[in-house]
Amino acid sequence: MTLRRGRRALWILIPAAAALFLVSLVVGRYGVRPIEALRALLGADGSEVLRALILRVRLPRTIAAACVGANLAVSGAVLQGLFRNPLVDGKVLGVSSGAAFGAALALSFAGGAAAVQGLSFLFAIAAVALVAWIGWRFGAAPLVLVVAGIAVSALFDALIGLIKYVADPLSRLPAITYWLLGGLSASRWETLIPVIGVTVVGLTFFLLFSWRLNLLTLSEAEAASLGLHVRPLRIVVIGAATVLIAVAVSISGMIGWIGLVVPHVARAWVGADHERLIPASAVLGAATLIGLDTIARTVLPSEIPLGILTGLIGIPAFLLLFLRLVRSRGAER
Repeated sequence: MTLRRGRRALWILIPAAAALFLVSLVVGRYGVRPIEALRALLGADGSEVLRALILRVRLPRTIAAACVGANLAVSGAVLQGLFRNPLVDGKVLGVSSGAAFGAALALSFAGGAAAVQGLSFLFAIAAVALVAWIGWRFGAAPLVLVVAGIAVSALFDALIGLIKYVADPLSRLPAITYWLLGGLSASRWETLIPVIGVTVVGLTFFLLFSWRLNLLTLSEAEAASLGLHVRPLRIVVIGAATVLIAVAVSISGMIGWIGLVVPHVARAWVGADHERLIPASAVLGAATLIGLDTIARTVLPSEIPLGILTGLIGIPAFLLLFLRLVRSRGAER
């Protein structure tokens, strides 16, 4: 019954995500009819302005939203299962803080989009490498990795504060602050192509290893008794999740709650089996961020930073999910 329900949910999610994708191409300051958007995508008739709007502005931004949403949601689902903790996402391992520090460092020296993307990615990897090194030295237990991640995240948060303190308040500080709020307005094809490649490879990896991910949700002794090399695989999975989060943060800034809330919603629809949870999280995460980005750039005259919008919607959603979990477990209020 659960398998049938999970497949049904996927058949609903995929057309819904495709519909949101098309909506994001036609909605905006300059309204476009759906047929005009389709013609522009197919290279058929249409004005140069319309083709430029669809192919150079809205299409890369929408694809970026889909990649970022899918990466954050799948990484959150994998890490929650790996650590057997429903409150885990990329922030716990210091990925987001490391990426934010790299971007702030690049912006403080007036670096361009490529420098911001490159340094944020490198420092995200460095943050998790430091967490993994600490965890490896002390047995790579989930609790050790979480504590190490919290410490490393706090370190990079302090370094971000230092950069903001010494940054030029008239030029560099506003740029750093705006980037940290999150957004996809700078999405362009030249920075998006590597993101698409990493996203496809990363999601494929998790789909192929979905049955091993199910075993990693067991205790270490149970997983080892089934022939799984737990500690090396745990590091590999954390590394793959880190790359997905790092490449997402490098182009979008700090966007919270997607990696925490979306996996819970997907798990409620399709169950905890990663064979269904990973594609459901990817599609739901992509659809969620496409929808939120469309709202962010259309609801007010000026664009709303995505980090603010995801927080305003994600916090109430998380509280509802948490209260539902507490009630289902019969915990005392």
